[in-house]
Amino acid sequence: MTALAPGHRVVVRELAEDPATAIEHALAIEPMAPPDPATLAAGDVIVEVRSASVGWVDLIMASGQYQHLVQPPYTPGLEYAGVVRWVGPAAGDHVAVGDAVLVDGLLAGPRSLGAYQRWGGWASYAVAPGPAVHRIPGGLSFDQAANLLGSYETAYHALVARGRVQAGETVLVLGASGATGLAAVDVARLLGATVIATGRSRAKLDVVAARGADHVIATGEEPLRERVKALTGGRGVDVVHDGVGGELSLEALRCVRFGARYLIVGWAATPLVARGRGQRGAPNANQLPTNLIMMKGLDVLGCPAAISLVHDPGLRPPRFARVWAWAEAGQLRPHVSHAFNLADVASAMRARWRGEVIGGCALHP
Repeated sequence: MTALAPGHRVVVRELAEDPATAIEHALAIEPMAPPDPATLAAGDVIVEVRSASVGWVDLIMASGQYQHLVQPPYTPGLEYAGVVRWVGPAAGDHVAVGDAVLVDGLLAGPRSLGAYQRWGGWASYAVAPGPAVHRIPGGLSFDQAANLLGSYETAYHALVARGRVQAGETVLVLGASGATGLAAVDVARLLGATVIATGRSRAKLDVVAARGADHVIATGEEPLRERVKALTGGRGVDVVHDGVGGELSLEALRCVRFGARYLIVGWAATPLVARGRGQRGAPNANQLPTNLIMMKGLDVLGCPAAISLVHDPGLRPPRFARVWAWAEAGQLRPHVSHAFNLADVASAMRARWRGEVIGGCALHP
C-alpha cells in the first residue's frame, strides 16, 4: 500500500445541551494519523474520505438527543464517500484500491453498532467492514453518494413499507426542501403518486418543483387546508409524509381524506423534544389530536427507518435494493445545495441547523 499522508478529523468532545451549543462548544478538529493496516482486521477496508453528509441526525446526535446514543469522544459523519486505499485479504473482491465508493452508514460510522462506530466520515480517513463498502452507483458524484442511502431509505421505508403508497394516490410532503423531504418527493414521484409539497421558502420550493413535485404550497403565506382541498377536488390527500411536526402537523391532519395514512418521519420544527446531554426522556413531546385521528379514521404510523431494522432486519434488503436500482438507473440523483471544507465544519452545521440547506449538505475532508 502506498504510504498515506496524515490528515485531520472532527471530534465531539462532550455531548451538549442542544445542537446550537454543540456547534459552538463541543467540536474540535484534530490531527489524524492514517489507519495502519497492521492494526486492522482482515475484512477491513480503508477509505480516503472525499465527501461526508451533514445531516439532521448528526446535529441531534452531538447533543445526545438522538435515540442512538454515542459516547464521546467520537467522530461524526453518518454517511460518506471516497476512494479505497487498502483492502484487507478477507474483505471480498467487490471493491479494489482506487475505486470510488460509498459506505453504508448502518454498518460503519456513529450510527452503526460495534467496532466501526468510531470511524465517522468527518475525517480524512475511515475504516469500514467489506460488506459496508460499495462502488458508487449510476455515476453519482462523491457529494451525491454521501447523501444517498440515509435520506432515500428513510423515504422508501415511510412511503412503501409503512405508507403503502400506490400509483395514482396523492401524497402531501411537509418540509419538502429538507433532506428526507426532498427524498420523499423523488420517491413518491417514482411510485407514480401525485405530490403536493410544502415549505416556508419560495426559492426552495422552486427547487422542489424542478425535482418533479406536482404542486407546491408556501406555508405561512397560503392557507394549507384550503389549497390542498382545492387541489384534490375537496377530497383530501391519501398520505401525509411529516418530517416537520409541531403546529404544521395539526394543519396537515385537516388536509386528509377519510382513512388516510399519516406518516411520522421526524419533528424538525421542534428539535428540543428530548433532553440534551444524552439524558433519556422527552419532556417536550409533540402531541396529536385524538379526536381528528378518530373521526377521520386515520392510520398514524411511526416510521423510524433505523430502529425498525433492530426489530425486523428483513426490512432492509428490499428497500436497499430498490434505492440502489433507482440510483444505478439514474432515476435518483440527490440534490446537494451546500458543500464545506472540513475546517468550516461549524459553518456546515449552522447551515443545516438554520434550515439553509436544500436536500443534502456535504463536508470535504
